[in-house]
Amino acid sequence: MTNTIDLQNFLRTRRSIRRFTPDPVPDSVIQDILTTATYAPSAHNRQPWRFCVLTDLSVKTRLADAMATDFQRDLVNDGVAAEKIHTQVKRSKERITSAPVAILLGLDMSEMDSYPDENRNKAEYMMAVQSVAAAGLQLLLAAHAQGLGGVWACWPLFAQKTIQKTLKLPETWEPQGMFFVGYPKFMPDIRDRKGIESVSLFF
Repeated sequence: MTNTIDLQNFLRTRRSIRRFTPDPVPDSVIQDILTTATYAPSAHNRQPWRFCVLTDLSVKTRLADAMATDFQRDLVNDGVAAEKIHTQVKRSKERITSAPVAILLGLDMSEMDSYPDENRNKAEYMMAVQSVAAAGLQLLLAAHAQGLGGVWACWPLFAQKTIQKTLKLPETWEPQGMFFVGYPKFMPDIRDRKGIESVSLFF
């Protein structure tokens, strides 16, 4: 049994890592990380999470280019200055192509319950989203346990159709997030956390 203090320290030392060494991540390690992610809790135990692992540079580049088109269009529509658009699009593309592993996290509603009213269907969808998010956190902790760093990006929510088309995903796979994973170049300091008293109520 893991010492409780050691486990608390492990959980608190996870960081969001955005810069990685070029060292490849072994396939067996990726498999272990994904397997651990699937032990997250899920609504009705339906396990609605889906994973798409990208390690091939040509595939990552194709996806980065496709997503960049959507991103640039949105920034133009928002009235962002051209120079800033160039910087932001370039940075987002480099995030995808420079990480040794990019893991797309998806949601599949096909095995979730369906109801005759909108309110319950909305709640069911939210339950599935929460389940997928739980698997996402578990994935990051599993990577941390392997000595890897990772960061969670939510951009796929803004380019779901483009991602589905580019990667030729099953129609039921709805992109929710993307993780960039690799061996960290350095470990950043922990950022300040809000105090428990400011985010909690005790009755």
